[in-house]
Amino acid sequence: MEKKTSVLAVLEILRQESDRDHPLTAAQIQQKMEQQYQCPIERRTLYANIQMLKEFGYEISTYQENGHGYYLDNRDFEESEIMLLCNAVHASNFIPRKHSNDLIKKLLATQSRYTAQKYRNMVYIDNLRKKDNQDFFFSLQILLEAVEEKCAVEFDYVQYNEKLQLVPRRTAPYVVQPVYLVYENEKTYLIARHEKYRDFSHYRVDKIRNIQKREALKEPLGPLCDPYEYAKTKVYMYGGEVLDFILLCHRRILDDIVDHFGREIQIVTQDPEHFITRVKGSREGVIYLAMQYAKWMEILEPASVREEMKAIFSAALSRYEKK
Repeated sequence: MEKKTSVLAVLEILRQESDRDHPLTAAQIQQKMEQQYQCPIERRTLYANIQMLKEFGYEISTYQENGHGYYLDNRDFEESEIMLLCNAVHASNFIPRKHSNDLIKKLLATQSRYTAQKYRNMVYIDNLRKKDNQDFFFSLQILLEAVEEKCAVEFDYVQYNEKLQLVPRRTAPYVVQPVYLVYENEKTYLIARHEKYRDFSHYRVDKIRNIQKREALKEPLGPLCDPYEYAKTKVYMYGGEVLDFILLCHRRILDDIVDHFGREIQIVTQDPEHFITRVKGSREGVIYLAMQYAKWMEILEPASVREEMKAIFSAALSRYEKK
């Protein structure tokens, strides 16, 4: 390595080998320069390189300032941010294992090796629920391009069969115009428009296969919507008719109701333990929600959905009463 590029090697050593808890002495930096880059460096040149990096905007704490050594004090991400992002990637089932490991490696590269080791020591259980979908990031890239270029895409949309194999839902590919990508319900969804329908539809990106770009749909898109407002009405991302619901809920699930419908909802106290709220959501999604919280929630309106819930619970009770 030429001496004029040694400043980059010094920066890389400080980036990888130092942090506030692990400062490096000048002698240690010189030793690592020889071992890692075969570039002997005089102490005077080392000090000049560090000063040059500081003048360029890198926050480097020096021996004169801390009494211990040199370390890089500013990074693109705080350690807490990196831990949060890495854990989110590790826990995301829709990101394939290989891509997950590669992405975590890139995130950890912004920190010292000590932070990277701390993360590896914290996460010692493999996420066995990760999907084996090597097309995920390719599909994501094509969808991002399609949104920017305002073109349509065609793809196969898959589901599991009885042999637990992923197979296309139908013979003909889906053809839609991507509008938004949104993260909801711990999954990434494509929100799109179909040429034959004016309403939005949504698709799980991890279930998209064999995607290709096509020309824009002939029918204009029309007015767009807030993707997160759209997702908020699709409880558990169920599609279908969106209705106004009046719910009677126990106070212990108030946090869950806010998580699903947002802080814009209004609540009316029914008694010390219960409240009533009005929400907007997809019919199937709210039915599914009410089944999850059957012990703590009651649908008051619409009457048709209330009757449907009674039929569902009656059928379930009859099955459980069979000997």
